[in-house]
Amino acid sequence: MMTETKPNSMGSGSTGLSAVWLVIFADLVALLLTFFVMLFSMSNVTVESWQKMVDALTDALNPESEEKIDTTPDVKTNIDLVFRKQAINLDYLRAVFEQKVIKNKALKGSQLTLLEDRLVVSLPGSLLFGPNSAILKQTAKDPLFTLGGLLGNVENQLGINGYADEKSIDGGKYKSNWELSLARSISVGNALRQAGYSGDLLNFGYGNAHNPYLKNANDSQRKILSRRIDIVILESGGGK
Repeated sequence: MMTETKPNSMGSGSTGLSAVWLVIFADLVALLLTFFVMLFSMSNVTVESWQKMVDALTDALNPESEEKIDTTPDVKTNIDLVFRKQAINLDYLRAVFEQKVIKNKALKGSQLTLLEDRLVVSLPGSLLFGPNSAILKQTAKDPLFTLGGLLGNVENQLGINGYADEKSIDGGKYKSNWELSLARSISVGNALRQAGYSGDLLNFGYGNAHNPYLKNANDSQRKILSRRIDIVILESGGGK
């Protein structure tokens, strides 16, 4: 006996109905595309504005077109190019200058002062210059020549501080103690260079502005200290 099987009308109808919305959606997309194409054809596009937009999008979407920043150090500010010579220990220099300067009869009265960051070699002005003069005495040239040869082996940064008398200058070549003290500093610096020192020198003139520091000094000490030349040896190395 054969059993008759009826077709499932619900199943086929459901399948047909589920495919209808795809046709409707495709028609809607086609209509929207046609609508936007019509709007575009009706609009008046400025070529220049369009090109700017294209260029902007190209730069934004293409990372290779980004501007590259040059990170090469500037020569003027590159710390690797700032060269400093190797400085010599100040305690060692103090021992050397005690033998070569303090015990030198030609530089009698000189003093050494070791501070936290510098060694100061104080030379009495009376051994180097005459009153109100920045011209070196003939007897001072040989000791300064020896001192210049010694400093030629020192790679620390050097400064020369000049001081003048406490008394005011009346007439003469120099109008003030400051000018006289600076001229004396330069004279000593020139003598050291003639002796072979080739490094940098910082010359300063202080006039008699140091007088308040001599309140406790007696007359003889005051006279010596008020006309001294200080050779300042810093703990840092000098320039190239």
